[in-house]
Amino acid sequence: MTLLATVLVLAAGGGVLAFWLSRVLERLLAARNTEMDGRLQAMTATMDRRLGELDTKVDRRLEDATKQTNALYKQLGAVGQATAHLAEQAKGLGELQQILRPPKARGGFGELLLGQLLADRLPPTAYALQYGFAGGERVDAVIKVDRIVPIDSKFPLDNFERMLTAGNDIERQQFEKLFARDVKSHVDAIASKYIRPDEGTYDFAFMYLPSEAIYYELACGKTGALLEYAHDKRVLPVSPTTLTAYLQVIVLGLKGLQIEQHAQEVMAYCTQLQKDFGKFKEDFELVGTHLDRAQKKFLESEKRLGKFETKLDQAAESPAELTAPTEAQELPRAVDAA
Repeated sequence: MTLLATVLVLAAGGGVLAFWLSRVLERLLAARNTEMDGRLQAMTATMDRRLGELDTKVDRRLEDATKQTNALYKQLGAVGQATAHLAEQAKGLGELQQILRPPKARGGFGELLLGQLLADRLPPTAYALQYGFAGGERVDAVIKVDRIVPIDSKFPLDNFERMLTAGNDIERQQFEKLFARDVKSHVDAIASKYIRPDEGTYDFAFMYLPSEAIYYELACGKTGALLEYAHDKRVLPVSPTTLTAYLQVIVLGLKGLQIEQHAQEVMAYCTQLQKDFGKFKEDFELVGTHLDRAQKKFLESEKRLGKFETKLDQAAESPAELTAPTEAQELPRAVDAA
């Protein structure tokens, strides 16, 4: 009985211990779950906050990327328009090139450019277009300074283009010779026709080349022989840029001539004023002389009149004295003298 009771007591105590241990374990698990829930909630809040910040950053970057993409599209559109505009200009240049194929058309175009350049840089009285000489020759333009500067437009384009597009050195050398022949022909024509000092020109003339590339080839070629040949003939090749520089110098010279002419006019006017002043001085001195004489006569007459007045007073007081010679007889002489 004692053993059995002991066993029963132990069993009952083990059950109570197990129950107590289960309750403690439940409490520990509940506390652990609560702690885990708090940590999970904190982690969730942190993740939500970070995800929100990340979403904001992504949205901003997407917005910036969208703006940049739109700007890029606009730039691409502008580039496309510019490309189309350049294509139109290239087409227009191609058409212009075809129009300028005939030499006569090129010559007219060069004359037009020359006239426009002169109109932009010089006053209307300082130049003339299509100036005629005594022999019937006409130069494209002249600049009027104290003498005349002839300017003739030339456009040696054909052999120049062939020289640029030559397939090999041999062809290029051939077209270089032809280009040099064209330039020398133009130089000779200008030198023989338009340099006429006896008709008021300077002893040189300008050859206007509307193309900077042609001028560069002529002035800065391999040997410079063409430029030397032109200078020997007293012909100065010029491009639009170099002619503009020459015209600036001419404008300054014209202003200097105007100042000199105005100075001469002022000097002539001063000389005339000096002559007029000399005449006025002579007349003034003559008037002064007459006034001085008149003043002297006036003073003399005043004295005579005073004496005559005295005699009259005396005569009024003593009529008997009238038999004596009176000053009245001298009155006509005094009046005449006055």
